[in-house]
Amino acid sequence: MSKSSATFIAKSTIKAPDKEHRRKINFNIGKYNATVPQGKEQFSDLMQARELAKNIKWNAIEHLDKHLESFEKQITQRGAKVLWATDAEEALGYIGKICKEKNCKSVVKSKSMVTEEIHLNHYLEEQGIASVETDLGEYIQQLDGEAPYHIVTPAMHKNKEDVAKLFADKLGTPKDLTPKELTLVAREKLRDKYVEAEVGVTGANFIIADIGGVAVTENEGNARLSCAFPKTHIVIVGIEKVIPAMTDLALFWPLLSTYGTGQKVTVYNSIITGPKQPNETDGPEEMYVILLDNGRTNILKNPKTRESLYCIRCGACLNACPIYKNIGGHSYDTTYSGPIGSVITPHLSGMKEYKHLSNASTLCGNCTEVCPVRINIHEILLENRHEAVETGLGTISERLAWKVWRMASMHRLLMNSGNGQLKNWMVNRTFKAWTAQRSELNFSQKTFNELWKERTDKNG
Repeated sequence: MSKSSATFIAKSTIKAPDKEHRRKINFNIGKYNATVPQGKEQFSDLMQARELAKNIKWNAIEHLDKHLESFEKQITQRGAKVLWATDAEEALGYIGKICKEKNCKSVVKSKSMVTEEIHLNHYLEEQGIASVETDLGEYIQQLDGEAPYHIVTPAMHKNKEDVAKLFADKLGTPKDLTPKELTLVAREKLRDKYVEAEVGVTGANFIIADIGGVAVTENEGNARLSCAFPKTHIVIVGIEKVIPAMTDLALFWPLLSTYGTGQKVTVYNSIITGPKQPNETDGPEEMYVILLDNGRTNILKNPKTRESLYCIRCGACLNACPIYKNIGGHSYDTTYSGPIGSVITPHLSGMKEYKHLSNASTLCGNCTEVCPVRINIHEILLENRHEAVETGLGTISERLAWKVWRMASMHRLLMNSGNGQLKNWMVNRTFKAWTAQRSELNFSQKTFNELWKERTDKNG
């Protein structure tokens, strides 16, 4: 058993029976479920819109090299610098070098899962640079010393009382502040940070190939401030976020907002096409775009898992997953949790260490059903399981169990022998992992074959 697997089992074992934790996330997901149908009303033919989005992402990923080169060519013509990072270490090296050149002492950072993936905050802290999360949810998590719980709503597992207590402990505010008052406290604390920071860091929801633009969508305006106020703007984005044309945003922005939060469109939608131009008064003096691979080409080269790169990070599959709703985001102990995280993490971080995530699923297909770009998530989970077995990563006990099951299934006499007590003993005592979190199985005293034979013999 890998270290990651042991951690997952330990954390999920604690969280699964935690009724208070389940109540909080089900309450928040319930609010999400109530608003999503309202967002869907803007589409005259939702399935057609989803199918079109999938086809556009298919085009983007199948011709990824050309679209990325087009993006680089267009944005560099307006003064931005594009850096290609093979892995997290290389990306962090670029950022460290830029910060050193700018004599950077503080960084303001908008919400970005890619920066969580490369552990940017930890790296900057080691370099003696203060990194401040400016998204409210991320700010709450940073104050609490926790990673994001959800890829869209980082503090989903906290209620207003939890946040009020956290602010009281960390910021010295009264313990009975309302959500509005808590938001104003965060705003007051963060406003000066934008002006003080030498560097602003953002992610990107999409990068647009034909115009060389970075599309950022948000509800708080903090990303706009993070990229506009500091003199240097760094964008860190996975190479799979590319879309072919700016006109594609007319489809992807409403889809992302609908499936992400239930809104018809997110409050702030920005397209950034480079640093401040000679005739402009606002914006950074320098802009860097770091295009991150970090295992994405491992997914790209596998035709069966490639479509997982279509993901637009809306979080819908997390909200729909019965496993996620019971064990929560932190149990996965990965940057990307839930069904899509279980699909991509073994390829981004190693199948040997993370193959267990592909089994953290009921294979109910609800994740596939709700995906706005129609990724066959549950089928790719099965493909991951198959790949793990084919590459010899299955355990000896697992291989032995399936060998015994296959042998018994192929021989009718073995299937009919040991009915009742013997079969019960074999499963409930020998395979203890099966009954560790389940009630014991109770096999029938006779197989269907025996019952059918008795009936036909009786009726002549």
